[in-house]
Amino acid sequence: MDAASDPEPGEEIPDEAAELISGARISVTVESRKPLGESGEEDLVGTAMKVSTQDGDLFEYRVVGDHTYLRADVRRISTTMSVPMPSADELPPEAGAFKKALEGEWVMFDTEEMEKAAQESAEAPGGGGAGAGEPSPAPTLDAGTQKKLLRALREVVARDVDFATAGGEDGTERISATAPFRTLLTDLFAQIRPLSRELPPGVELPSDSDLKDAPDSKVTADFTLRNGELKEVYVDLAPLAEDTKVEKFGLVLKLNAGVTPVAPAGATELNVDEIMGGFADAMMPADEEFDEQFDEESEGEFAEGLGDEPGEGEPGIDVEGLDAVEQES
Repeated sequence: MDAASDPEPGEEIPDEAAELISGARISVTVESRKPLGESGEEDLVGTAMKVSTQDGDLFEYRVVGDHTYLRADVRRISTTMSVPMPSADELPPEAGAFKKALEGEWVMFDTEEMEKAAQESAEAPGGGGAGAGEPSPAPTLDAGTQKKLLRALREVVARDVDFATAGGEDGTERISATAPFRTLLTDLFAQIRPLSRELPPGVELPSDSDLKDAPDSKVTADFTLRNGELKEVYVDLAPLAEDTKVEKFGLVLKLNAGVTPVAPAGATELNVDEIMGGFADAMMPADEEFDEQFDEESEGEFAEGLGDEPGEGEPGIDVEGLDAVEQES
């Protein structure tokens, strides 16, 4: 949200971050042994995602074989999001290859080992998991519930959405779907709410009162099909802004022929301990500075502020348009 929209405290987006988002491009590639519509996780051969801007790549990861590869412009991300991060030179030697990640170079780790470490962390006391030896089941929908949700979606779309079609050259067809945003959301969740007990645990649906402040401007989604296959979806999000000087804020989804994800050359391998330790070290400098200052200054003040007898003295311590999204599949 920009300042003109009078956001709630904590919902503000820095100007630098808003500018980055408005020019972002996200590319996703998925390779599977089966058609994507029939694929499960076990059928995926490789996946990749890259976030780019006009100034270059911001973040990229690839999953190829047993390993995950990633690189990021950490300095630019931390500056844009106002999240301070130390430089690689500020980390201790124990951070190892994690320094390469801070320098924006390709790093890699064993995907299965990382998943196990994440599961163990979730199962540890205070980790929010189901408990040791009890992995949390992945949220799923049974076939019956999926059919009910699809039926509800069809009913709402048929009632609230106006369609217009136009033919083009070379087998191209364009379909425009227009609907008032708040009305569409309100009617959709009204249809889904009776199914709430059949949804996975933890799924919370907004009430009508939660949606009453959503803009009711009409929003149009333009679909482009070529020879019957969906190629592009375009949505102008500007009508959803209550106060903006931007006339158009386009969100574009493009589907093209994918490319095979390949492992990048020269990636430095990280082990799980280096990753966990690296994150801890990256957050440590500010904490150490605070702790040292606390130890040196407040200890004496606390001691001086307390008298030898009860009641004598007083304590000296007072108890932060996606302009285009491209999916390649």
